Amino acid sequence: MTTNTQVLLAETPRGKLDESHFEIRAGDVPPVADGQVLVRNVLLSIDAANRAWMQGATYKSAVEAGQVMHGYAIGEVVDTNSPAHSVGDVVAGELGWQEYAAMDAAQVRPVGDHRPLTHHHSVLGIAGITAYHGLLTLFGIDEGETLLVSAAAGSVGSLVGQIGKIKGAHVVGIAGGPEKCAWVVDELGFDACIDYKNERLSAALRERCPDGVDVYFDNVGGPILEAALFAMNLHGRISCCGAVSQYDSPSPTGPRGVPGLIVTKRLTLRGFIAMDFPEHDAAAIADLGAWAASGQLQVVEDVVGGLEHAPQALIGLLAGENRGKRMVRVGPDPA
Repeated sequence: MTTNTQVLLAETPRGKLDESHFEIRAGDVPPVADGQVLVRNVLLSIDAANRAWMQGATYKSAVEAGQVMHGYAIGEVVDTNSPAHSVGDVVAGELGWQEYAAMDAAQVRPVGDHRPLTHHHSVLGIAGITAYHGLLTLFGIDEGETLLVSAAAGSVGSLVGQIGKIKGAHVVGIAGGPEKCAWVVDELGFDACIDYKNERLSAALRERCPDGVDVYFDNVGGPILEAALFAMNLHGRISCCGAVSQYDSPSPTGPRGVPGLIVTKRLTLRGFIAMDFPEHDAAAIADLGAWAASGQLQVVEDVVGGLEHAPQALIGLLAGENRGKRMVRVGPDPA
């Protein structure tokens, strides 16, 4: 424990993100002040929100040039100056893109006994909680309704569609490329999938959703959200989870036809983040765990090895190369 490898945001990107926007350096292992713990980073979550934080403050502060990249991670307490945590405890929090982080004890939370540890980022973590709350806690889905899910092969979308099928919905995904679309249908059990890279969205939506869309789970924003607005049924519900198509674009675009379509179709659109419903987290984790254990819910994870590969892992995620929940293994699991 002599050095602390860190990934910094070297320059705020003005266009597409690339590796030149990052700097890898050997920093010092931070001292542990009163009330703090020193955490060794084990698994770093890679999320589209990492890119959004570079654009400015959102639900959290922006990442500024020269700072260690922000990021949520799971790690092991290796030193403690707080009675709240002991050496060897496995915790999660905003550790950042670095090997070691000194954290106030209240800034990290214990990770449960379930293993593998990766599940606490995927099905039992931010991806699963986001999918569950965004679909079930926010609006619900009824048997026989049509659910449309964008970024259907991604960490959240892949789970949303499967939860929709568990609840008896007709589920249509949107993904990029024929291989991803085939995987979404054949492996995850979606009823259909639209290839936005090679199909005309409006025509494909009419074909795959002949009875219209009752619930749209939006992970991408932009032109896909616009197309979905036209496909929505009267009193349709739109769960606004993210806008990944816009985060890395030099000229972001929003959907046209707003508020006209929202008014005429009496649509409900609601944005949310996973942390909005803490009183429902226990029920969500219980359901997600049970569905995964029974095989009703496939857990798909994409683990990249090495902190130095975190920049490319994020760039690749923004380009849609991942299937399921992407994370970076920074170090070995605790013994």
